[in-house]
Amino acid sequence: MLVATDLWKSYGDKAVVAGVSLDVAAGEIVGLLGPNGAGKSTTVAMLCGLTPPDRGTVAVGGIEIRGDASAVKRRIGLVTQEVSLFEDLGAAANLELFGALYGLTGDLLRRSVADALALVGLADHAAAKPATFSGGMKRRLNIACALVHDPDLLLLDEPTVGVDPQSRNAIFDNLETLRARGKALVYTTHYMEEAERLCDRVTIIDHGKVIASGDQRELERLLPVSGVRRVEIEGVIDDELLSTLAVHRVTVRGRASGSLEDVFMHLTGRQLRD
Repeated sequence: MLVATDLWKSYGDKAVVAGVSLDVAAGEIVGLLGPNGAGKSTTVAMLCGLTPPDRGTVAVGGIEIRGDASAVKRRIGLVTQEVSLFEDLGAAANLELFGALYGLTGDLLRRSVADALALVGLADHAAAKPATFSGGMKRRLNIACALVHDPDLLLLDEPTVGVDPQSRNAIFDNLETLRARGKALVYTTHYMEEAERLCDRVTIIDHGKVIASGDQRELERLLPVSGVRRVEIEGVIDDELLSTLAVHRVTVRGRASGSLEDVFMHLTGRQLRD
């Protein structure tokens, strides 16, 4: 659904993004991880067509984003890092406005608004204004605004910042529902446990470059060997037991731990990024 190839973006003489490539299939969540200043938000801005790359291409459903590319952009939903709502409009009115911007009208718009509110658990708050909402409710409404036009691709830039555990889990449930519906999702976060729970694959970038990509098991193989476990057995060793021990030995030698955070810290270092 999404194919980004060799994306570059510089500001002045500094390359903020330097050759990033990634792809996302329908029904898949791909995590985009990196320290502060790694180039994640700039990459997301290029993926959705808000920022044109200096070099490289972005295609959605096989159609490349070039120039205005309005038809392609209508297949994308963007959940920004900052909550983007009209505080003095009701929740449904916010969705009606965003839906209208994507060309929805009449009964289709009303059904789309009702479906989006139901998905994020805000159907009972349709008339209430976001100014009265908790942080978690605003985040969920923000996601609904990105979904109201039924996009094929959803880009989420740290959508759980500042929300309580209940709202965070509700958002996770929403995203897993969307994946089951065949949507393609790109998810940026600083919370490694979120990526472990949600993401089918992860791309880690640092200093504007992809430094690792794969599912969690593939990324774990990048960790240094932590040691060898010696097992002593009395008696006869049959072929089945020997095979089991061989598999276990490979597993023990292959990684230091099963944590995505361990992989992230190993690849990006422990230096503070301000």
